[in-house]
Amino acid sequence: MLSSGISGPTVEEEFVHQAIIPGLPDDLALRCLAKVSHGYHGLLETVSKRWRDAIHSSDYSNLKAREGWSGNWLFVLTEGTDVHWIAYDPEADRWHPLPKLPSANPSWHHYGFSCVSVNKMFLVIGGSYAPHDPVFPPQKPLVTNDVMQFDPFKKQWSRLANMRTARSHFACSVVFGKVYVAGGRTSSCTRGLALSEVYDPLNDRWEELPPMPIPRMDCLGLSCKGCLHVLSDHLGFPDQNTSEVFNPVEGTWHTVESIWPFSRAMQFAVTVVQDDQAYAIVDWGESSIKTRDSNQGEWYNLGSVPSVVLPDHSRQLEAFGYGFAAVSHHLYVIGGKVLKWVESGAGRFDIVKLDLVRFCDPRVLPLKWMETRAMCGSARGAILGCASLEE
Repeated sequence: MLSSGISGPTVEEEFVHQAIIPGLPDDLALRCLAKVSHGYHGLLETVSKRWRDAIHSSDYSNLKAREGWSGNWLFVLTEGTDVHWIAYDPEADRWHPLPKLPSANPSWHHYGFSCVSVNKMFLVIGGSYAPHDPVFPPQKPLVTNDVMQFDPFKKQWSRLANMRTARSHFACSVVFGKVYVAGGRTSSCTRGLALSEVYDPLNDRWEELPPMPIPRMDCLGLSCKGCLHVLSDHLGFPDQNTSEVFNPVEGTWHTVESIWPFSRAMQFAVTVVQDDQAYAIVDWGESSIKTRDSNQGEWYNLGSVPSVVLPDHSRQLEAFGYGFAAVSHHLYVIGGKVLKWVESGAGRFDIVKLDLVRFCDPRVLPLKWMETRAMCGSARGAILGCASLEE
């Protein structure tokens, strides 16, 4: 039989030219995939190798970055996960692990850091590293000035410019698209730091700011009305019943009577939602949600977080060590631990680590709490860090 001399496409050629979505141009198909929320990506990658390759391509990540299609993220780090962050997608109601955070001490415990989102990126800043288990001779914690960035478009970690001063347990917040840090402590500083600095994400550069009037450690940062508020939470220190406020426009600090009525005798956390409204969760016998009247300056109660009910246990239990964050107009209470009393033993209890996640809309009263999907993998227990990123 004579050959026509014309051969059909090989299997490899057919695969190369296979459409992402049959019947659609590849550029339009890529836009369709790029609009799918990140929580579904694990499912999309199982559809076909073509889809998996498309989702991992630079064309895909560049398109999402160009259009600003980051989606909404809730980032969480729990105890005992070796600096392995996880992320929640509220639209998909799914959790998924992030790539392991690069670290010079990957097996050490990371704590005292700050985490924020700015310019559609998630940053983990500073903190201390210490061995998980006691060692002899004892080692001092390693206080770092490292700054790591997670790109939600490429789903990769990268290193940014280091802070000028290594610090742990410091105030940190985003004001007008820049990251401000102030106070904190180092292994050699026992009274707290007065030093402050600001990070410009567009130029990847830190700049020194004027020092605070009063050194602060174990403090937290709050962005409110275009200013950075450094809130102290010490109990019984008369000189720390005030707060420091930095005005970026004027470039000056001033001290005000504290707008923060809570102390370290309580467990607490604070977050700010889109309308510049501050919310706090305070544990003083029960976990209460409070908000601040911006006109009167007073904090008032919105309601309580429901107690935890465990299977085959008669008592309602109060959680501790949880995380608190806002995504859009919802407040999330994440993880934590409870003391489960042993019925047969006097005064005996077990510590139960929770993968429970609950949320509410604080604009709707009385508060109505709902549960999301539980955290994934081994993530459970005390929350070391949490922050949100919104599209």
